[in-house]
Amino acid sequence: MTNFYEFQQRRQQLINNMGAGIAIIPTAPELIRNRDSHYPYRFDSYFYYLTGFKEPEALLVVIAGEENKSILFCRDKDVEREIWDGFRYGADVAKSEFGFDEAYSIHQLDVLLPKLLANQPKLFYSLGADSAWDARVMAWLNTVKSNARTGVTSPDAIFDVRKCLDEMRLYKSVTEIEMMRRSAKIAASAHLRAMQKARAGKMEYEIEAEFLHEFYRFGAQAPAYTSIVAGGANACTLHYNANNGVLTDGDMLLIDAGCELDGYASDITRTFPINGKFSAAQKDVYELVLAAQAAAFAKVNTQNHWNAPHEAALAVLTQGFIDFGWLKGSLDSVIESGDYRQFYMHRTGHWLGLDVHDAGEYKDKAGNWRMLEADMMLTVEPGCYIRPADNVPEIFWNIGIRIEDDVLVTATGCEIITSDAPKTVAEIESVMAQ
Repeated sequence: MTNFYEFQQRRQQLINNMGAGIAIIPTAPELIRNRDSHYPYRFDSYFYYLTGFKEPEALLVVIAGEENKSILFCRDKDVEREIWDGFRYGADVAKSEFGFDEAYSIHQLDVLLPKLLANQPKLFYSLGADSAWDARVMAWLNTVKSNARTGVTSPDAIFDVRKCLDEMRLYKSVTEIEMMRRSAKIAASAHLRAMQKARAGKMEYEIEAEFLHEFYRFGAQAPAYTSIVAGGANACTLHYNANNGVLTDGDMLLIDAGCELDGYASDITRTFPINGKFSAAQKDVYELVLAAQAAAFAKVNTQNHWNAPHEAALAVLTQGFIDFGWLKGSLDSVIESGDYRQFYMHRTGHWLGLDVHDAGEYKDKAGNWRMLEADMMLTVEPGCYIRPADNVPEIFWNIGIRIEDDVLVTATGCEIITSDAPKTVAEIESVMAQ
């Protein structure tokens, strides 16, 4: 993925943000799935962002002040364990390969961390994120405090290290952008494959399997999140993931699925008719959602704040609900009352990066929506979900449509990095007719 010089630059930027003090950033623990079987390991995003190091049982210490340095604690080199579990770097190799100033065995934490914490003015740590690490950090601090009569001081305050890192992660580097373009290309290919394979009578999980095939075939390490493969009425459940329904002729199929490539997520949703041909009602709703997405795209630029794309999409959708006769009143009154939430109950996007719902604040310190800036990456995903209701003709019942793309803010507008996934009515019907 990213060259290790870039990780070093990030650690230096964190040092600059800290001013003085010590930061402690552990990676994620391994998790037991059942008995002695583990879930596939996935590192902590903050830890990986600063290190590029993918092994479990690791912790990063960054010290800022008179002496600036980064220290990795990791598993020992152990040939016996490598026979069972695979390659381990060990501290000595990790230090040189990943560009740390120092590296030690993870087993030395309890000895060395109280010494590193001593006389530091501030501690930067994500208190509350992991109770086991919280207890360990508190024990180290108590060890430092127990030596107060020798003149040793402990940090005066604890600051959330994520606050220092969230703003950094919000702006994607050239290397990160390229990685996300590659992730998006793989996911778009998977959505195309799903359209080609979907047929009435198949199970939702069969289509999910097509995604996994395409993800792994092109080098993605995992789905970026639990895939949603929702046929018919299932598409009206926003977080549906049972994926065990039968695909029915005449229904729509909503698929929200993306892959993770070297830690970076793609996030795409496409909705299409299982039989390959939109009905009149399906087409009307689909075109409305597509128009809402186009209106949102037009607002993704450095002249607008974060919420402008959502406001644009919401206006198009709400006017459509009124025009269809489902809601009564003026556009402003329906938005003010919130009646539109019968059909559209979520927001139009989120930040995207190492996490699917990535780090970064949506408002500034004054409480205003933050302005969009170049190199930010976000999703744009309007939708319409029509459950049976007296105010809606039956022909529209159980239609659930969402259209989602990944978008890079540029100096001149935006770049839709997931545009390879077919999206227009004509494109979808052409692909499914092949």
